[in-house]
This record gives sequence, C-alpha cells and structure tokens, in this order.
Amino acid sequence: MDLRIQKTEQAIKNAFIRLRSGKPLEKITVKELCALAVINKSTFYDHYQDIYALSEAMEKETVASIIESIGHLKEYTPDKSDIYTRELCLAFMSQSSLIKILFSGREQSRLGCLLDSAIKEMLFRKYPGFQDDMSRQVLISYCIQGAYHAYLNNPDADTDTYVRTVEEIVRCLKPLLKTT
Repeated sequence: MDLRIQKTEQAIKNAFIRLRSGKPLEKITVKELCALAVINKSTFYDHYQDIYALSEAMEKETVASIIESIGHLKEYTPDKSDIYTRELCLAFMSQSSLIKILFSGREQSRLGCLLDSAIKEMLFRKYPGFQDDMSRQVLISYCIQGAYHAYLNNPDADTDTYVRTVEEIVRCLKPLLKTT
C-alpha cells in the first residue's frame, strides 16, 4: 500500500478513535472526523462509505487481532479448550483500551457476537460435526461470550483472578466439549 494512503488511513482511524472515545457512534459526523484528521470529505469517502463502514472495518480488525493473539487457535482441540479460553481472556486484556472505545454504549455486546461467529467459523472448518451439534454450539458460545461478559462486567478484577476463574469454569465444561 502506498505510504500516503497508509498515512491517510491512520489519520482517519486515529481521528475516529478520538471522537468515538467521547461520544456514541451515531453522533460522529464525517465533517468533524475530516477536520480532526485534516483531510477532505472526498478523501474520507475514497476510503469508506460512511462512519458506520469505518467503525465496522475497525471492529473487524480488532476481532482479527484478538483471534491472531490466541496462539495456535487453528490447532484447537476440545481437550485444550481451557487453554484457548485463557488466551482469549488475555487477548481481551491486551486490547482493553480499544475494546472500551469501539464497543462502548450500545455496541458493548457486539464484540462477543463477532468473536463467537469468527471462532465458530474456524472451529466448524476443523470439526464439521460441531455445526450440526447444537449442544456443542451452545457450549462454545458460552465459553466465548461468558469470558467476554465476565471481562466487561468485572472491570475491577485483577488479571490473574479473572483469567484463572474463567479458565477453571471452562475446565469444568471440558468433558461436554470433547469430540465423540
């Protein structure tokens, strides 16, 4: 990618994060974003259809970053589900600032849903039988969404307590996640 395009892209994203940290998504205008990023509106529209498309692109990047930080997720096995859930918890913690900005207010539950879909898609490619097993799907959602909502609803929990507790819960669920 051309360096000028990269710089413009970064200026747009930085301006969006600054604006989003102070107000809801629906209150951000292209005009104010462009003023803050020091670009023309036409430049913004060369990159994104609207503010919502920008937000969605940044959300997808965040989900991809979280998934990439889960070591060896492509080698997932149900007998190691507690380890992968632990890594997911640590990924939330490492992206904490960005998560709090991008997924605040009405968007708070969105990250859990996006991660649930992305991780299941990966697991279904490896274990096609999981897709037809509703019990297993519910358990996987519970592990992903439960870890995320525990993170959201316990902001004062120290990292060790949060991660250890979620890992222990998933360890107890492990027998239900095993392949047959």
